[in-house]
Amino acid sequence: MKNFESLWDELNQIAQVRPQDSGTVQELDAGIHAIGKKIIEEAGEVWIAAEYQGDSELALEISQLIYHLQVLMIARNIKLDDVYKNL
Repeated sequence: MKNFESLWDELNQIAQVRPQDSGTVQELDAGIHAIGKKIIEEAGEVWIAAEYQGDSELALEISQLIYHLQVLMIARNIKLDDVYKNL
């Protein structure tokens, strides 16, 4: 099972290797604006799931939001420690 740090490591590896069929690479190449729009979309889906859906649907939406947040962090060269020091 993945956790926050293992997903982070996997996404950074993908960003470095840049496999052609990678959705992560496509999102990085689309840029900050596109990534930001995806984060807004996913945040809305988290809220809707929290209001109207079950726990498994909510957990899925939260995982997708975390993924897109990490992609944004990579795009902006924000490290985990940069976030952790503000928690």
